[in-house]
Amino acid sequence: MDFDFPLRKIIHVDMDAFYASVEQHDNPELKGKPIAVGGGSKRGVVSAASYEARKFGVRSAMAGSIARRNCPDLIFVKPRFDRYKEVSMQIRSVFFEYTDLVEPLSLDEAYLDVTENKKGNPSATLIAREIRQKIFDKTGMTASAGISINKFIAKVASDCNKPNGQKTVNPEEVLEFLEELDVRKFYGVGKVTAEKMYRLGIFTGLDLKKKSLEFLEDHFGKSGSYYYNVVRGIHLSSVKPHRIPKSVGAERTFFENLSSEIFMLEKLENIAAELERRLQKSEIAGKTVTLKIKYSDFTLQTRSKTLPYFIASKDLILETAKELLYQSSLENSVRLLGISLANLNTEKEKKSEEKETVLVQLKFDF
Repeated sequence: MDFDFPLRKIIHVDMDAFYASVEQHDNPELKGKPIAVGGGSKRGVVSAASYEARKFGVRSAMAGSIARRNCPDLIFVKPRFDRYKEVSMQIRSVFFEYTDLVEPLSLDEAYLDVTENKKGNPSATLIAREIRQKIFDKTGMTASAGISINKFIAKVASDCNKPNGQKTVNPEEVLEFLEELDVRKFYGVGKVTAEKMYRLGIFTGLDLKKKSLEFLEDHFGKSGSYYYNVVRGIHLSSVKPHRIPKSVGAERTFFENLSSEIFMLEKLENIAAELERRLQKSEIAGKTVTLKIKYSDFTLQTRSKTLPYFIASKDLILETAKELLYQSSLENSVRLLGISLANLNTEKEKKSEEKETVLVQLKFDF
């Protein structure tokens, strides 16, 4: 099958239940047991769940109280992010043995472009298998992988044979793979969008492919062109080794709901101080301050203001956050506050991915 755009060999590596796996590895008594990383208190939230816990419906971002209700034997473990980062660095060192084109998405997943690689291995499938084995040998933890011609398909494929598996979608298999896929499996299609697609009679990739660009843009706005392209195997985003952050933020969830702006000022000062620390560490400043407010009924509200100059100091961030706080009255008691800074002074990413060329081989062996 011929494509009229550059083909790459992309691997998406995704660790299996990463935080929970680290805890089970470091504490053998937890192996084989349902564990949740995060808080099990009334206010706690699950950050990650082991596969044993997932069988009971325990998921990340779930309230700890609901998780415990679903799985009475659930063991809660306090997160150790320094340890997760340490293991993540070990994993990334394996990636760099094969290519410098590594784009981390988080501590536990990354894209790798191995079209040309340090091992001179023409098979991305074999490279992915080697990487997964080396990760296991180095950390004792398993990883899954997806391999295909672009980031989108590799990302979708990595979820097909989890845990501890991999799937390759060869160029000639791309269109059939996407046509048969449930739209819920498409990366970038969330729960709300999937339900909307279902109401429009779009259940599979093939259903999506039958819709015109005009139809998709009418119903999904700017995302319509994205859906139109990816279902045809078109996703030109390159692997970016140095991802430039679009915003930097900090937030806090409170043990007791706050009902007065006065009680929130001290909390905002602490959050602004943490944000200043992160900005200084990254040597970043920004113009747009956003105040995030999550109410006790879990509804979310954001208030933003763009300044005519870049800021990075706690005092200026706090001053703007206070202004946003008093902008309008609170709708309910507050369980979470956050401040983020966007419109950063980082250099804008060069739109070079459309200009990049990778020779399309007559035989593209994966």
